[in-house]
Amino acid sequence: EVQLVESGGGLVQAGGSLRLSCAARGFTFDDYVIGWFRQAPGKELEGVSFIVGNDASTLYSDSVKGRFTISRDNAKRTVYLQMNNLQPGDTAIYYCATSSPRMASQWAYNPAGREVYDSWGQGTQVTVSS
Repeated sequence: EVQLVESGGGLVQAGGSLRLSCAARGFTFDDYVIGWFRQAPGKELEGVSFIVGNDASTLYSDSVKGRFTISRDNAKRTVYLQMNNLQPGDTAIYYCATSSPRMASQWAYNPAGREVYDSWGQGTQVTVSS
């Protein structure tokens, strides 16, 4: 059974930093894409950042590029999202999700599409005060 557990959320002032973690179990971690998504109250789910398993290549949404950094530690089966210069607009629940190798072609076409992700964590709240 795939399990994803996010941690690291909290309350921070604008300009501050947080590091989110996504601990994974139940699948061949190295083979999977891991994505971070967020959903703010009243807004659509937004794909934030993605990291490929085999070569650790990364993608970022324009809204976080230059401020957020995604990384993975395959030995620890954990993906991190370092978030710097946080702004009130970053306030949301942050979720990590997995995209399995069988979804590779769909993922290449639309890496931010929620339909290409198989499993999701429970989310962690990030609140940025002004």
